[in-house]
Order: sequence, then C-alpha cells, then structure tokens
Amino acid sequence: MKTKLLQLTVLCGTSALFTGCSDSNNDIEVIAPVPAPAQGTQIELRLLETTDLHANLLNYNYFADKQDDKIGLVKTAALIHQARAQATNSVLVDNGDLIQGSPLGDYMAKVKNLAEGDVHPVYKAMNTLDYDVANIGNHEFNFGIEFLEEAIDDANFPYISANVFVDDGDDDETNDVPLFSPYLIQDKTFKDTQGNSHTVKVGFIGFVPPQIMQWDKANLQGKVIAKDIVAMANKYVPEMKRKGADIVIAIPHSGLEVAEHKQMEENASYHLSKVTGIDAILFGHAHANFPGSRYEGMADKGIDIEKGTVNGVAAVMPGFWGNHLGVIDLTLQYNAGEWQVTDSQSSLQAIYETGDNRQTIALVDNDPEVEAAVTHEHTQTRTWVNEPFAKVTGSVNSFFALVNDDPSIQIVTDAQTWYTQKIVQGTELADLPILSAGAPFRAGRGGADDYTSIAQGDIAYRNVADLYIYPNVLKVLKLNGAEVKEWLEMSAGQFNQVDSASAETQSLINSAFPSYNFDVIDGVTYQIDVSQPARYDSKGVKVSDGERIVSLQYQGKDVTAAQQFLVATNNYRASGGGNFPNIGADKIVIDSPNENRQVVADYIAYQSEQNAGKGLDPSADMNWGFAPNSHADIQFISSNSDDAKTYSQQFGHIQALNQTNSDGFALYRLDLTQPN
Repeated sequence: MKTKLLQLTVLCGTSALFTGCSDSNNDIEVIAPVPAPAQGTQIELRLLETTDLHANLLNYNYFADKQDDKIGLVKTAALIHQARAQATNSVLVDNGDLIQGSPLGDYMAKVKNLAEGDVHPVYKAMNTLDYDVANIGNHEFNFGIEFLEEAIDDANFPYISANVFVDDGDDDETNDVPLFSPYLIQDKTFKDTQGNSHTVKVGFIGFVPPQIMQWDKANLQGKVIAKDIVAMANKYVPEMKRKGADIVIAIPHSGLEVAEHKQMEENASYHLSKVTGIDAILFGHAHANFPGSRYEGMADKGIDIEKGTVNGVAAVMPGFWGNHLGVIDLTLQYNAGEWQVTDSQSSLQAIYETGDNRQTIALVDNDPEVEAAVTHEHTQTRTWVNEPFAKVTGSVNSFFALVNDDPSIQIVTDAQTWYTQKIVQGTELADLPILSAGAPFRAGRGGADDYTSIAQGDIAYRNVADLYIYPNVLKVLKLNGAEVKEWLEMSAGQFNQVDSASAETQSLINSAFPSYNFDVIDGVTYQIDVSQPARYDSKGVKVSDGERIVSLQYQGKDVTAAQQFLVATNNYRASGGGNFPNIGADKIVIDSPNENRQVVADYIAYQSEQNAGKGLDPSADMNWGFAPNSHADIQFISSNSDDAKTYSQQFGHIQALNQTNSDGFALYRLDLTQPN
C-alpha cells in the first residue's frame, strides 16, 4: 500500500550555527544567524479555505443538465485570486470531500477510472491555484484507498490527516504508522506591516471523522484504523510546537456542535478550540456557514459570530460545493520571542447572491484556467449521464417528500427490498419480513432548486444519481418492532409540534432537522401525529416521552415490540449515522458490498424489462401519512417550479399559496383536517 508519509532527511551538520554545506575543498559555508524580529513586529496573514467541493468543479448541474452559478470551484477560484490580491501574505488550504459527490466524480471512479499517469480533473483544476496543503475528508474513502492514492498522487500540494493509521493488526498504539502525514510545518516568508521579510513556521494539522470505519467499512476494514480527533490533536500539537511551529492551523473535516465531548466524536471542531496551541480552525463537513446565523445565540458557549471565533480561536467553515470561500485575517505579533495571534476576523465570500425576483446573480466570472483544465472530462461526464438505459411510466419528483409519501423514495425503498429478497433466499433470514428505509436526499436542503424532478419516459444515469446522490453501500439490519418504532420516532423529529388549539399559521417543517434523516420505512403502514412533541431532537437525544408514531402495522396487524424484521438501509445509517436510537453496526446481518445507487439502477432496468419495455411504475404506495389534525393553517415550503404546483393539484390536502419566501421557496398549505 502506498502512503504519503512525510519524509525527513538529514542533509548535513548538527550545529545550529550551520544551515548549509559544501564538499568543495572541505569548505564550510557559514551563514550568519538571522536576527530575531523586533518586539512588537506585526504580520497580517490571510488564511483561505475551500471545503466540501464534492467534485463540483464547474458551475454546472449535471442532474438538470444546465449552468448553475451557485456552485463550482471555477467560481471560487476567482474569489481566491481576488482575496490573494487584497492581502500581502496568504495561504490556501482545502478541507476534503473533494473527489466524490457529483456525476463527474462518479464518472471518474466508476467508468473512466484512473490508470497510472492519468490526472484526476479535480487536481487538474486545483493545481492551477497553488494550494499549500489539503486535508482528507470522509468521502475521500468512498471509492477505496487505492483509487484515493492514485488520485492524490498528482496533487501539486501535500496531504495531511492526523487520526488515520495503517492497521498493523496489533493493540500496541505506540507503533501505529499514520496513513498520511499527520501534520506539516512549512517555512513561509511573510512581510510585516513595515515591508520587512520574516520566516514564519506555519504548522498545519488535519482530521477526519473517525466514523469512516463504519461508513466505509468495506473499503477500510483490515487496512486502516481511525482514532479520536481531540486525542490526536493533544498528541501532535505539542509535538508541532516542539519542532518549531510558530502558529498551528487545524483543518478538521468535522462540524461544530456545542456539547460535552465524547470519544470518537464526529463533529469535534468546538473541542479542538480548547486544545492549547491551536491558533486557527478551518473546518467543514457539516455543509454549513460559519460565521453565520445558524450559530446565533451561542455567545455563552464561546461562539462569537461577529468576529468568527470559537472560544477565542479564529474559525471559519465555507459551506459546500464551492459556494463560499472561507477567509480568516490574522494579526501576528512578535512578543517575548515568539509569534502570537493578537487579533482575527473571520468572514465568508460568496460566489453568488439572490436578486429581488429570486434570480441567481453571479458575483464573479468563471476562472479561465480552471475551466480549461476540466473541459474534456466535463464533456465526457455530460455524455455519460444522459445515456438512457430504462423507462419510467410516470414522473418522479421529491417536491412533497417531507409531507407526503413520495415516488422518489418509493423507488429506492422498493429497490432495496427487491435486492434483499434475492440475497436472503436459502438463508436462515429468509422467513423474516423485510422492511426498507429511504430518505429524501434532495428536498430543498441545497436551496429552492434542490429537488428531484424526472419526467415520464427515458431514464438515464443522471436520473439515478438524482434519486440517490451518495455512493452508499446497502446494509440490512435485524430489528424488533420496538426498535423500528423508535427509528420512526426519530425520523418524526422532522416536524414542529402543531398546536391544534391555536388559530395562528404554523410552520410544519423543523429546519434544524436535516431532510436526509427523515427516513420513511416501507413495508409497514403508520401515521405521524404532529400534535405530539418530538421524542428525539436532531442529534438523537431523547427530549420527551412524546409518541408521534401511531397505527404502526405490518400486513394489517399492529406491530408488536418483540416482532422481528429485516430492515434494508445504507452503510451510513446502519453504522450509526444520524444518531438514530438502537441503530448500530452490531445490528447488521447482511453486510452487502453493493452500492444502493447501483441497486436502484439495476432495479429500474429489471422492472422496465419485466414490463415489456414500457417502464417502471414509480407510484408511491402511500404507506404513511399524518394523523388527522383540526388545525387548518399548517404551512410548509417547496420548489417554486410550475411542475411542483401542477403536481400538487392531484392532492386534496396540499394547496399552493402562490407566494414565495425570502429564500425563493414556494409556500404551501397542508390540510390535515381531511384524510391524506
């Protein structure tokens, strides 16, 4: 196995007075010591970050097959050039989740692959921008370690990751070898505010969620191990300081959650801010903006969204898909023999803004070098994703996936059931009832245009990727009826509690609850009573004894607590992703190597063929709905498209209000006084 380990070579000499050597006539070149900076010398240093690009290189939506100025490194690159031009000193880092996440990423891994000498288009683009260092994200492992190493082999910048180690098969942690360089210390020449040059040793240390060992078990088991983020920071940061790092920049692919620290925590950036020696945190993974309104009201927890600091440490998280550039402006001052951060300001620079009539206004032009670097692979990807391979007999969309049983989820859950039925035949599991869990991946999370919409007729790969955007692997759990009910109770946290006695307009959707955690479980029927309080919050913490799931039945009979089921899902959920109660890798009984997305494609092709080429019927079976509620003015948001409005007309309980909110979403009313 190739690894990108930091190679250290002793060139010559041991005396601190000698920094060069020559073998000519045995002469030794004596270099005078560099005088220390004067007390109070100041350097203004700008830190720049990209993160969670997910192979979105151009401003292009492959699902819609059209330009999209809300995404793309081709836009972020222009901001990078501007930000550098405005600053005397700067460094640029990337924080991972880079090679996976768009059809271009899938095309390179699944169709094109990478032979020796091939350069992944991600690095063709990034190599034009002079990155200083990059960190590994969790999705970097989705296509296997070999593919990852072949891809990053052509990066013109080094990679770091401090908490992933080669699995040597023993329990002795003292001899564990990092898979990548855990950190890097670079000598940087910066100019102070008076124009004088100084060498500053800048240390970079990176981290990835240790949950990679569950999320990508098939690719990683027996090859690597992952360790706790904060523990590795406490190990390596003091080592970096001993080796001369003047400042330490942490690059965790890890979100920001203000809670008591737990071992092997996924989102540990808050606790990294408490590690002595870390001067700035460039973080990601959560697809959120910091500083930003999401983190308002947390001043008592040490969160300052005006300056962009966490417990006094400068921090930034620049969204996803290239929609923002993260910027931290540090003031370094030389005091008492060392460089110290005396001030900072974090900010986000956007690639677009939204106009008065909700149109997207690009704030920067495309960077010509990035655009030229990836045009060839972009063209190949467009051709590939548009090649039909099957048909559907009706339209498929996710416009109302959060309020109604939905065809885009139905196809996924049906495909998972079909696959599971085949692989349990002839096994001891064959007699257990099969359920299947799916969630709306595209239900407005990325904006008012982020919905699945597939027309009746031919279906191509881009449509399958639209239905299932992640390269997850199918897993099957064995659960009892009580555990299935708790799973659904957690999912029901998607909704705000509705006060039936109030005459006020009430919003149904809990915006703090990610839609990809709103699991629908097919194979059972049930209702959700939103008059009851949510049992779990978005982090999986039990917050009440409320019971929203009512009339839970299997084949017309009430589900009992002890009843046994197989539940088809994906590796993320099966391994604890989303913090669902009672769900973990110990419940997995079928550890499939097959991707959910490929299962969906195979199922669509099979059903299309079985239906004499006419296509797959995508109709939802309406196995779930809301319990009746007397409140008549419950509202939610969805796509502002004509297709969404037209589709709503077939449901008596969904009414378009012909209004939009400030984010460009259309407002709808949900009438729960009538059956749905």
